[in-house]
Amino acid sequence: MDQPMDSDLPLDALSAPASSREEVLASLRERLVAFAASRHGRSSAEDLVQEVFVVLEEKYAHLSRVEDLMPLCFQILRFKLAGLQRKEWRRGEADHAQVEELPLASDAPDPETQAMRSQMLARLIDGIQQMGPKCRDLFRFKLQGKAFQEIQGLMGAESLNTVYTWDHRCRKQLLAHLGGRWTP
Repeated sequence: MDQPMDSDLPLDALSAPASSREEVLASLRERLVAFAASRHGRSSAEDLVQEVFVVLEEKYAHLSRVEDLMPLCFQILRFKLAGLQRKEWRRGEADHAQVEELPLASDAPDPETQAMRSQMLARLIDGIQQMGPKCRDLFRFKLQGKAFQEIQGLMGAESLNTVYTWDHRCRKQLLAHLGGRWTP
């Protein structure tokens, strides 16, 4: 049952005169915070109860008896809880994971990708070692980040088109050494 019984409140709050509205509200506050914390969590329970008391002061200032205030407080609190849950659902906060619980993202590739890269590297090294010295030099210069104009000067080619032709032939030769496919 969501609503506490009258016997759950202290006896002095039940027999309180109309002038001690603040005492009745103080005793209700503890119950409301406990109820809200059990439904939604301690972090927002105090705020929800404060909103309930704002509504009580604005609309129900004429009520002072615990018999009138207790059911009204819990009904307002249930409405506030439902509104908070709807708002969290709309914003997508209801099913989000806590940042502290998520693992940190790594920049390193996963083990499968690392294994595939190491196999591919081994295949490329093996294929390049089977090639002639001109192709090995061409690939070495390309891996060093040199432009085709620089490679032309380093390899002593007469024109840039000659370097392009060598590059095409060497890549074709490497592909043949790899079995006709770049991927295994």
